[in-house]
Amino acid sequence: MTAPSASEQALQQAATIDHLPLLGQGKVRDIYAIDEHWLLIITSDRLSAFDVVLPQPIPGKGEVLTRVTRFWLARTEHLIRNQLSCAATPAPALETVIPDPAVRESLGARAMIVRRLRPLPIEAVVRGYLIGSGWKDYQRAGAVCGIALPPGLQQAAQLPEPLYTPATKAELGAHDENISFAQTQDLLGAERAAEVRAISLALYRSAAAHAAARGIIIADTKFEFGLDEQGQLHLIDEVLTPDSSRFWPADAYRPGCSPPSFDKQFVRDYLESSGWDKHPPGPELPAEVIEQTAAKYAEAEQRLTR
Repeated sequence: MTAPSASEQALQQAATIDHLPLLGQGKVRDIYAIDEHWLLIITSDRLSAFDVVLPQPIPGKGEVLTRVTRFWLARTEHLIRNQLSCAATPAPALETVIPDPAVRESLGARAMIVRRLRPLPIEAVVRGYLIGSGWKDYQRAGAVCGIALPPGLQQAAQLPEPLYTPATKAELGAHDENISFAQTQDLLGAERAAEVRAISLALYRSAAAHAAARGIIIADTKFEFGLDEQGQLHLIDEVLTPDSSRFWPADAYRPGCSPPSFDKQFVRDYLESSGWDKHPPGPELPAEVIEQTAAKYAEAEQRLTR
């Protein structure tokens, strides 16, 4: 059997790139400054669940997330500019940014050079189905994030219309908190808040239609946005990936229960049954859970991008 190449091996921690300033390390991504115009984002194979980074990576996950993000950025560019859109200053080549070929090989497809934009301080969550924290809200109050819904809806039911339910962007290890649209107006201004809501719903509807034609339901997702020097809105970060979205196989969807998924919900379900208290450190995952999770991510990419 041929040994896997460096890029095919699981990447928990990227090789140190000493010649670039490390701006931040999130649960999954490492962000480096290239210059005043461009950033280098490396998407590792790290997996977080319940806001805890688990000790084992998922092989190939970072490459899947990067390729899926590139696919959606290209597909949605007619709706909104994004972090890969043309800028006055051309993007540098990866070979220039990372001159060491061994380091580039270890990263595989996990590296992305993006425009340096000013992130908005919210996450734009869109829900098309009643699941997760939305289902818990509905059971308790008959509403999701304060938005009233008709009585009698089942778990995983399709909502009458997609809901825009923004959240704060929490620090590493903390939980995002849902906020009202009025609070986003306070944070962003009324005009910008309305623009973010409108484009988030448009992005979701466009992506949901594309996915539905390929046998996938996008139950919910989150978008992030940033501004350029002229104040123009851009789509940034990861886009409609198995980490930022809930993907369900349409042929297994049944209202009234939590459907199987192509995303990390599979790992969450295992952890829920494991007795873990959801506090660091995270538990070791069985080999079969790691393998099945990697397969689910790969299948999601294959279906969505064909």
